Amino acid sequence: MRLRRSVGSVLSVGVMAGLTLVAGATPGAARPAPVKHPVAQGFLGAVVSDTPESTQAGIDVLRRGGTAADAAVAVAATLGVTDPYVAGPGAGGYLVYYDARTRQVSTIDGRETTPAADGQTMFVDPATGKPYAFPTAVTSGLSVGVPGNVAIWQRALQRWGRFGLADDLRPAEQVADQGFTVDTTFRELTRENASRFAQFSSTSKQFLPGGDLPVVGSTLRNPDLAATYRELGRKGVGALYGGDIGRDVVNTVQHLPLAPNATLKPITGPMQLSDLSSYQALDTAPTHVNYRGYDVYGMAPSSSGGITVGESLNILSNFDLKDMDRVQALHHYLESTRLAFADRNRYIGDARFVNVPQQQLLSPQFGASRACLIDPAKAGTSPVAPGNPASPGSCATTPAASTSDNENHTNHFVVSDAYGNVVSYTNTIEELGGSGIVVPGRGFLLNNELTDFNFTPTQGTAPDPNLPAAGKRPRSSMSPTIVLQHGKPFLAVGSPGGSTIITTVLQILVNRIDFGMNLEDAIAAPRASQRNSATTTAEPAFIALPTTPGLQALGQTFAVNDTSPLDPTIKIAPTIGVASGLEFKPGGRVIAAGEPSRRGGSAAQVVLPTCYCD
Repeated sequence: MRLRRSVGSVLSVGVMAGLTLVAGATPGAARPAPVKHPVAQGFLGAVVSDTPESTQAGIDVLRRGGTAADAAVAVAATLGVTDPYVAGPGAGGYLVYYDARTRQVSTIDGRETTPAADGQTMFVDPATGKPYAFPTAVTSGLSVGVPGNVAIWQRALQRWGRFGLADDLRPAEQVADQGFTVDTTFRELTRENASRFAQFSSTSKQFLPGGDLPVVGSTLRNPDLAATYRELGRKGVGALYGGDIGRDVVNTVQHLPLAPNATLKPITGPMQLSDLSSYQALDTAPTHVNYRGYDVYGMAPSSSGGITVGESLNILSNFDLKDMDRVQALHHYLESTRLAFADRNRYIGDARFVNVPQQQLLSPQFGASRACLIDPAKAGTSPVAPGNPASPGSCATTPAASTSDNENHTNHFVVSDAYGNVVSYTNTIEELGGSGIVVPGRGFLLNNELTDFNFTPTQGTAPDPNLPAAGKRPRSSMSPTIVLQHGKPFLAVGSPGGSTIITTVLQILVNRIDFGMNLEDAIAAPRASQRNSATTTAEPAFIALPTTPGLQALGQTFAVNDTSPLDPTIKIAPTIGVASGLEFKPGGRVIAAGEPSRRGGSAAQVVLPTCYCD
């Protein structure tokens, strides 16, 4: 994909997008959605996110002199308005930050936590002694974890911001007050959740106007969320973590706002205000591996993303992918994640509760011990066994066990600023639409992150690192990543997609570094995700590649996922991830790239655009 656009015309597009946000509109009146451009190039800062409004919010903050942290808060808050089924104050996430002043990469863990009254058997139905069905657990108060997104915002601004929380929330307030234009993607995502949303009076009021799906071209406003943002700006994050907003969250979890005609069996949660007041976003050290001379930084546990991406890269570093034919290179890519996911499932959980052998899992020696198990003539048979990180000098393994991964829908964006700082930030309410429960009067959906725990032990006789516990953070796959070259930013990438996030980020890195694709092509390329399962999930476009018959001859099998995990009768787009990335070129030039089509495409913009000629 190539975009050639003069500075003046690109700035004009940005200004027009900004005007669209503040123009008044009659409720329900049709108007065109702001234009999305998946690729931009220029200087002085960049943003790539899922919606034009959120990208514009970040660009406006950058133009006022804000840092990447300031812009990230503006983008994240605005996504809570325009992409509310995966983002917002009810969400959690992980932020990776490159500080140009110190030339250090830091991370913030804002993953949701389990209320103090919950425990290991929280998802076991006391009436039957068996685990709840996954859809039943999702659409309940029991699935709601203490949200961490707002705490991330505050901590990021404390460490790296120039403006206050109220200033950085103001663009999102505007969009929530004045509304955004419903596009086909938003309507489709609402359709996939309509039956769940109809169970709750507060949710149907916000997202099913008049009991119907929102009309494409209509304006959707959220004055309750605007007021919530204003209260957070005025009172600080304590309004959620112990204040009035928090009380409303607790009341919602304990007393579900069921619609009069609801058919849902209500399962409430035990969250208390003390769970919110004790919540903290954690400053954590990033994971780090060196891959072909590039320093790759990611999220440590409670996310499994940084370790699993890093281990996969360590495995692949034992092979020269660029000199292989493409069938063999893709075969090795798929086998690396088959092996790394076995280790993820066995060893990784919240490191405050389980002993995660992070250093050993990320050692080159352990990567080499796993690489020796890849047979170039045939695919492995899943579930393959985890390795023994205590003995990385051998190909020894331990008994195999499988696990399920329920996390599906997240949101990722990237930001850079004029000072050289970079943010890679993934946030989520877990399933598309989270728990399905909007906090009455507050305008945001609550997450269902606690269903990311394993409901019952999955590792046979070995300990399961991802069982629930009071105060524990469920294992995530979110993989916001920053790559340095010679100590300076080279790439910032990430994606939504549950456990496919890990493979998506890895595949983009392999596409860019090993296969020599430019960033936009590396993101747009068809995807396949092998997660230690008998079948590899793949996009139809990947299965249609000329390399697929060769992979199948090696024993690789592929399947398309086109149904909702909550209702197999609901068809969904068979895509993997919605990635966004930045690449940093000499002279301060930045290439901002997102999806050309997946989930409606991405919105990329730079502060000072130039002709895109790469």
